Amino acid sequence: MNKFDETRLIIGIIAISLLIIYLVFKTFNWKRKITTKFITRTAIFASISIVLYIAPGLKFPLPFFPSFLELHFDEIPLLIAGFAYGPWSGIFALLIKTIVKLPFSNTMYVGELADFIYSLAFIFPASLIYKKKRSFKGVLIALGVGTIAQLIVSSVVTTYLILDFYMLIMNFPKEAIMGAIHASGINIDSLGLPFLFAVALPFNAFKDFIIIILTLLLYKRIHKFVEKVID
Repeated sequence: MNKFDETRLIIGIIAISLLIIYLVFKTFNWKRKITTKFITRTAIFASISIVLYIAPGLKFPLPFFPSFLELHFDEIPLLIAGFAYGPWSGIFALLIKTIVKLPFSNTMYVGELADFIYSLAFIFPASLIYKKKRSFKGVLIALGVGTIAQLIVSSVVTTYLILDFYMLIMNFPKEAIMGAIHASGINIDSLGLPFLFAVALPFNAFKDFIIIILTLLLYKRIHKFVEKVID
């Protein structure tokens, strides 16, 4: 993809994002005051999240975890949107990202459903707490609570719901899942609790740690940049 195509893609994503936000607010007759700046900034963060998700090389498996679990960075702009402009900005940015991703799904929407649930469990409590306590201490509390909430939700949902969806909807055999787990060096003899504690929890804890560190490092820079662009 050349630079011209990349530019058209980003402009198209922003346009779609703006349209989706507008239609949602019109459909539900949103009563709170929503400014053009709020909508535009939310759309920009959603667009950044989409680009981070689809850009080659920014979504990859880790060598010490099964190959079907991938590390990606698209939650960072969603968290920043939630912290900068409130929980609804983060949630709508997440919704936009999910909707735009649906036509490109290769998991019959199972992966998109999982990503939405996991990100929502992180972004909503974290941004809600930070909205009420806007300080560095508030950031740490918000990220801590968001991490715990996502660890519980993502680990349990992956273990007891998403894996079953993959096996049932995509006809993905249990033997293939166990093979990928063993190939990563993790020796468990069954799914369920062994998978939860040996695979799901450690992977999600490592992923959340990376997301938190990058969010703390990038928050002010990205926030100020968007503020300048949409002043």
